[in-house]
Amino acid sequence: MLPPAIMLKMELSQRQSAMPKMKTKSAAKKRFRVRPGGTVKRGSAFKRHILTKKTTKTKRQLRGAKEVHATNMVSVRAMMPFA
Repeated sequence: MLPPAIMLKMELSQRQSAMPKMKTKSAAKKRFRVRPGGTVKRGSAFKRHILTKKTTKTKRQLRGAKEVHATNMVSVRAMMPFA
């Protein structure tokens, strides 16, 4: 039986040799949802404050969820590898 200090050192060296885990970005999982069809939905920007100077039409068009554009899908998928 090896001493505990050597066992600990061996265990640490084995852990370091493994590749790091893939993780989902916390910010991405709070902001995006993947729909069953594979599209990604997001919220609208510019609707949190300073709404008095925005027209009623603008505020109405900012309602509801939007789809992530195709040009941004690669970066969103990279942030959410398991989605």
